[in-house]
Amino acid sequence: MIQNAIKIFSLCLFFVTFSNAQKTFKDVTKQAGINHQFQVYEGMFGGGACVLDFDNDGFEDIFLTGGMNNDILYKNNGNGTGSSPRFTNVYETSGLTISKKFVTQGATAADVNRDGFVDLFVTTITTKGKKLPVPRAMNLLFLNNGNGTFRDATKEYKLDQLISFSTAASFGDFNADGFPDLYVGNYFNDFKGELTVINDATIVGATQTSKGYLLLNKGGKYFKDVYEDYGLNYKGFGFGGVFTDFDNDGDQDLIINHDFGYKRTPNLLLENKGWRKTFKDVGVNLKMDLKINSMATAVGDYNNDGLMDYYFTNIRFNHFMVNQGAGKPFIDKTQEVGLMNFAISWGTNFADFDNDGDVDLYVSNGDLNPNCVPMADFYFENDKGHFQEKASFVGLNDYGIGRGSVVFDYDKDGDLDVLVVNQKAILAYPVESVTHLYRNDSPKGNWLKIALKGTQAESHGLGSRIEVVAGGKHMIREIDGGGSSHISQNSTIAHFGLGTATVVDSIIITWTGRKQQVLTNQKINKFITVKESPASPTFIWVWLLGVISLFFLGFLFWIIKKRMSN
Repeated sequence: MIQNAIKIFSLCLFFVTFSNAQKTFKDVTKQAGINHQFQVYEGMFGGGACVLDFDNDGFEDIFLTGGMNNDILYKNNGNGTGSSPRFTNVYETSGLTISKKFVTQGATAADVNRDGFVDLFVTTITTKGKKLPVPRAMNLLFLNNGNGTFRDATKEYKLDQLISFSTAASFGDFNADGFPDLYVGNYFNDFKGELTVINDATIVGATQTSKGYLLLNKGGKYFKDVYEDYGLNYKGFGFGGVFTDFDNDGDQDLIINHDFGYKRTPNLLLENKGWRKTFKDVGVNLKMDLKINSMATAVGDYNNDGLMDYYFTNIRFNHFMVNQGAGKPFIDKTQEVGLMNFAISWGTNFADFDNDGDVDLYVSNGDLNPNCVPMADFYFENDKGHFQEKASFVGLNDYGIGRGSVVFDYDKDGDLDVLVVNQKAILAYPVESVTHLYRNDSPKGNWLKIALKGTQAESHGLGSRIEVVAGGKHMIREIDGGGSSHISQNSTIAHFGLGTATVVDSIIITWTGRKQQVLTNQKINKFITVKESPASPTFIWVWLLGVISLFFLGFLFWIIKKRMSN
């Protein structure tokens, strides 16, 4: 069976190579100094990538989990192309090497203690060496020392007692206090046997599904699990989640991805109820309770209507759920917009790769390891709201065993590049399945890149929203806190393609906490950093009036309830 698959693959590869006359993405893995391959533990799970600027030099670096291999921290040197590598592996001197003891999975980053340097959180499934039963290990938190190194702060932040089989994590600020909180997806609490044989039959035999961790950041000092405190009692085969404001009400909601959703718990769409300190699952009412093998979520406004839409990767058929507005159910438009394709998909990223003013879509594909039937990744180009699959024509038809994927402008030339993490095959495989970095050489449209510097909000703007009006288009981005691609985190720098626009009419920033900031008449083809401005007197008075009104309504409700009880 495997030999037949390899023959079919070789034939397909011949036709793809023959037809691929001009590629707009170039594989620069070797010349950039990237040498990474994720090695599975008992098959299937991992690995992830995290984009971060850990040394604050203005060039984005990469952290890659290794699974059974060592992790890697690549420093972006910011030097030229050609024979000079852009990345240097500094893992051994970084202070992260305790992760050698663990089988790592995914990673995400945020400024946990608001000292101006980004910190790193790494998920694990077990320790190396002696085989342990599920749950198998703690996750790892590393605080940035500010000098290019990290220190292990797992115990200090009260995370060492949370022993779990964790997949993906996502930072957000769901209580809008400026300190990044964390959601961690956990897969199961008890499982007997080898992970290589997970399927419908064995998953039913798993005695306990697992709840996730909803970790509230207590003033940058430690984390507290408030999952039950916020009204959550769901358990499932968790593949993490993503914080996003799906209903445009100014706070961060949470989408949770569940594997084997048709057997146990489907995906959850958790609405943030704000001052009530609860999350409410509205997935059933809004048609977002997807009963699929949900691996990841891509977040993007594909038609520039001001509403965030969501693409879910899955085994066999992915789902594209289009937002119709607050209170209205989402509509599955996968087939209608041209996104219906067969694959086993994992990482996925909305981004404007061709700088024309709308978001395209990249999807990382890979068979279950050790099955390993080759399947190419997808690249869907957005053409006025309809997508065309063009991976073989642009050079992104990677046949590795794909898992996590990230987008970022590693060479700072104004367009977005792609990195995809590939697993080492357990059985024979026709190509070398290694992690790849693809440089974007697309014909240049105009662009704008925006980094946020929060003073009251999270220091890198996680959870904040940026809108750009230019060339007759109104575009929107959310600052990524991780989880928006399979167990990975994209750049926190918002990128906008501007097409032929010659000026940016306005930039509208909605910080976590709902405060807005507006800039007008900005230049194109620039990278700008926007510092959060102090709250205006008008905003403060409106906020105080709102607090007083809520207090009064709560008091009135209490009086009415008391009288009715009497």
